[in-house]
Amino acid sequence: MSEAENLFGEEHVRRYRETGGEVGHDWKRGSKILLLTTKGRKSGEPRTTPLIYENVGDAYVVVASKGGAPEHPGWYANLAKTPEVELQVRDEVFPAHARVADGEERERLWKLAAQQWPAYDDYAKKTEREIPVVVLERV
Repeated sequence: MSEAENLFGEEHVRRYRETGGEVGHDWKRGSKILLLTTKGRKSGEPRTTPLIYENVGDAYVVVASKGGAPEHPGWYANLAKTPEVELQVRDEVFPAHARVADGEERERLWKLAAQQWPAYDDYAKKTEREIPVVVLERV
């Protein structure tokens, strides 16, 4: 098991930043991680979360699953209020705009994300909410 597979939360963010993604980008079961920094909807402070992502053209796709919890994750609520975010993918840091996919686009992107992280389908069965699929586009 690699060091990255044991990383979670703030420790994952720290090691990813320290190593420019050398430690932390490649995660469990072949998944890839980016760092999403949102503006706290209440505090206004930056909040960084490591998230599994998939590339779609020049965009990045993340899933607001929160493991199938009944409520959306905090990072999703933050970007719903302020869609201007910052991404770090490996050693590259850049601004991006977040939008929620819907309809056919959401279904297509969900399937793509679930190929990388099959547990998304299990999470969807655990909750009554529709789990948002978020497209992050470089600005």
